[in-house]
Amino acid sequence: MSSSPAATPVTAADAAATESLLRCWIRETAVPRPTSDLLTLPLPASGVTVEAPVLYWSPVGWHRFGPARVQGTGTPLAAPALAALIAVETAAADPAQVADLTARVADSTRRTAEFVRSRAEHREDPEGATAFIAAEQALITGHPLHPTPKSREGLTDAELLAYSPELRGSFALHWFAADPSVISADSTLAGRTAQGLMTELAEDSVRAPEGTVLVPAHPWQAKDIVTRPGVRALLDAGLLHDLGQAGPEWSPTSSVRTVYRADANVMLKFSLGLRITNSRRENMRVELERGAAIDRLLAAGLGDTLRAEHPGFDIVRDPAWIAVDAPDGSPTGLDVVVRDNPFPADPEAVQAVCAAGLVAPRPDLGPDAPSQLATVVRGLAERTGRGVTDVADDWFARYLDTVVTPVLWLYATYGLGLEAHQQNTLVVLDEDGWPVGGRYRDNQGYYFSPTRSTALYGWIDAVGRDLGTYVDDEVIDERLAYYVGINNMLGMVGALGSQGLADEDALLRRAADALGKLAAEHGDRLRLATTLRTAETLRCKANLLTRVQGMDELTGPLEAQSVYVDLANPLAGAAR
Repeated sequence: MSSSPAATPVTAADAAATESLLRCWIRETAVPRPTSDLLTLPLPASGVTVEAPVLYWSPVGWHRFGPARVQGTGTPLAAPALAALIAVETAAADPAQVADLTARVADSTRRTAEFVRSRAEHREDPEGATAFIAAEQALITGHPLHPTPKSREGLTDAELLAYSPELRGSFALHWFAADPSVISADSTLAGRTAQGLMTELAEDSVRAPEGTVLVPAHPWQAKDIVTRPGVRALLDAGLLHDLGQAGPEWSPTSSVRTVYRADANVMLKFSLGLRITNSRRENMRVELERGAAIDRLLAAGLGDTLRAEHPGFDIVRDPAWIAVDAPDGSPTGLDVVVRDNPFPADPEAVQAVCAAGLVAPRPDLGPDAPSQLATVVRGLAERTGRGVTDVADDWFARYLDTVVTPVLWLYATYGLGLEAHQQNTLVVLDEDGWPVGGRYRDNQGYYFSPTRSTALYGWIDAVGRDLGTYVDDEVIDERLAYYVGINNMLGMVGALGSQGLADEDALLRRAADALGKLAAEHGDRLRLATTLRTAETLRCKANLLTRVQGMDELTGPLEAQSVYVDLANPLAGAAR
């Protein structure tokens, strides 16, 4: 749904980008609610005041706006022009940062327009598409509070068509064969090595030279890494062989670099040197190791314990990985995580959908087209004879119970924090559309608490200490307050409210009550619940400021990978 009737894909994409920029600026600079239905933003560095009609004001930040324009002259402001003005306010002394943000917003908007155009022409999901991959491919406009959600710097238009989930792209994998001396790998799969699994996935479509090990790559990454000195040295020494693309086609999921086949029992998560949102998506070795370590922990008993307490919730496992090392032992960018695929094309299999895809606007289906969430809620209201807001409140209560509560329980009980933002969260819906469970995925987003993760040591001694996210509780609380509290829980409130399904204040009271029960149950082991419920401000990741400063969220100390700002806590008033 675009903020105004959109006659063309270009106007729909620009409207979405403009709204995202305005939301970011309002959140990250604490702009108060306007006293009228017109937002005015003075930008003193450029001497311009921007204005935009307020179509909906959200207590949690999921505002809706009409077209932006320059006050006084009425000059329309396309999203890149608005981005340039905003960048000047935050980075006036650095023209490169102004140019970078402007270019990335323009790129993101152009890509979004292409997604809208293509999907409007091909509205039906391909035959045989599972609910999982349909939701993965439904994020047409992307993160609603990010300035460049669909920027794909480095992709040609032809590559965009093949590699973009929004365009339902698919492609064969690119294969290399490596000497065993330069291979690093791990597997928790019973009786199966990562090396053996790669041979199985090749399906006789490619033959490795005798004595070598097959390693797949994303085709874009394959083209990029052969120019890197470490890979070039391996190729020249005959320790690595470039075998080209071969085999069946795989589909990219919402992260772009994780690929899926409905008929395969695993997914594959590749390194991809493209800058997607704020980071170049190259796997770090500690992340590969973290996924296997978590799988061992779940298999040792944590998985059974989690399911016994919360039967509808689980963690998608990353049970193996394989990588090629440069002659000096450094990473080459040729590595892959093996991820379990619990969502095959099997009528008996549980199907889960990405929360971000569930709530995503769908301008490709028309200016007033509902999101999947809106379709589900309105369908439930029609079938049950209840009001839409009543059903939305009930739906959200079940979401809190089956998706959010298990994440907070795990942190309180075992000191294991999950970076469960909406894209890392999968929602299991029953046949009617009610939330009955959830799944968490991501080998990057695990945090181990020094004060409580010792409860895991009965299964694996000192687990987490060497995995890169054993950090102070205060840091974990800050991250989970954003990812679980603001992005996920409050994001669901904003989606339901901004799409006309619910009263956000009522949902905030519902969330505050749920957090109060968790705080009473877990006490000091879950101070996060009390913080989310009663703190006057919460620390919130500032995607716009992070982007302007050119920060890469996957590098550097955990405490300093992103800009965080104080956000007035909408739950505090609800709790009172």
